[in-house]
Amino acid sequence: MTVRTERLAPDIPDLYRRHLSKGRASLAELIGGDQELASHAAHVFGADGRRFLDCGGYGVFLVGHTHPAVVNAVVAQARTHPMSTRLLLEPTAALAAATLAAVTPAGLDRVHFVTSGAEAAEAAIKLARTHGKRRLVSARGGFHGKTMGALSLTAKELYQEPFRPLLPDVTHVPYGDASALADIIGVDTCVVLEPVQGEGGVVIPPDGYLTEVQRLCRERGAFLVLDEIQTGLGRLGTWWGASREGLSPDVLLVGKGLSGGVVPVAAMVATDAAYEPFSRDPFLHTSTFAASPIAMAAARAAVETIKSEGMVERAAALGPTLLDALARIVAERCPGLVTQIRGAGLLIGVELKDEHTAGAFVMELHDRGVLVNHSLNAHRVIRFTPPAVLTQSDVDWLLTAFNDAATTLEGTL
Repeated sequence: MTVRTERLAPDIPDLYRRHLSKGRASLAELIGGDQELASHAAHVFGADGRRFLDCGGYGVFLVGHTHPAVVNAVVAQARTHPMSTRLLLEPTAALAAATLAAVTPAGLDRVHFVTSGAEAAEAAIKLARTHGKRRLVSARGGFHGKTMGALSLTAKELYQEPFRPLLPDVTHVPYGDASALADIIGVDTCVVLEPVQGEGGVVIPPDGYLTEVQRLCRERGAFLVLDEIQTGLGRLGTWWGASREGLSPDVLLVGKGLSGGVVPVAAMVATDAAYEPFSRDPFLHTSTFAASPIAMAAARAAVETIKSEGMVERAAALGPTLLDALARIVAERCPGLVTQIRGAGLLIGVELKDEHTAGAFVMELHDRGVLVNHSLNAHRVIRFTPPAVLTQSDVDWLLTAFNDAATTLEGTL
């Protein structure tokens, strides 16, 4: 792909400092000041034509960048009817909802589209309150967004402290321990959990944990929300984290991959019974730009592409291959630097011995053209969330870069 550098403004870092974020500009310069101008499949292209392998993107790009099916759907919609009046019925929203509901766990048929994952979490909190569920329970290490309600669920003091007071009656319990819920949930409770904690550092719960949580919620009359914003739509090698134990929660949160990597969109999907208050009164919880036709075109095309191109199956096959290869490299090159490698599908975490080493590893990979993310709630863990469209050449690039970065770090730290 050819990148036209003449589109660049004279000093992008300076514009960031003056109009966006001084901290963001400084962070970018720390890692070389690269800019991103174009993208395709698993690759991002910089201002100087440099090509990066994107294994980050915070889990958004399961179908890769600028997938033709998604881009074409969005472009066609933008040329005909990109935004709706919100008064008349708009077909793309209905079609996108039906397409998404067709692949969600049984019983989750009601779709409420929003623009971001945090908005989906907010919608779930409000929906729970319409049912009298005013007490919230989430897990330590969980991440559900940074708007006020979602932040109340996100058990990280670093993000919460500047914005207190947050929502009242919120309890955080250890993740993976169903017994911790037994004495605190009741008919007035809404439990919000991730099937795998992504920003928590790719924490995978014990087998049967979520099944027991669901049993307790049903037994006590509590509301169960599964946050699949990062884990859903094939990221774990199954359509949903819920699929791993055959769960059917009251509410499922969807995002990131739903965008197809083209237009931001997320959703709260609920059972008929759970969604009834929002279904009865369409003005109870609304947003001007939610379910915009261009976003609906992206969402529908993304789900159809994941299904038609077998990306769930691809993630299921590719994920263990990468996990095993990365583990072998660690054992051979830097066993003293890494405490654990873990993952499910194409959500892989590498936990380093300390935050400094994790940061250095991210930088070494960046120098070799591979983009990864650190974990917002676990800074010692670097996260690999590559697209399901990785080619063998891409896999070789990733493993070579990882091997070289590990070798370099082992010799310097």
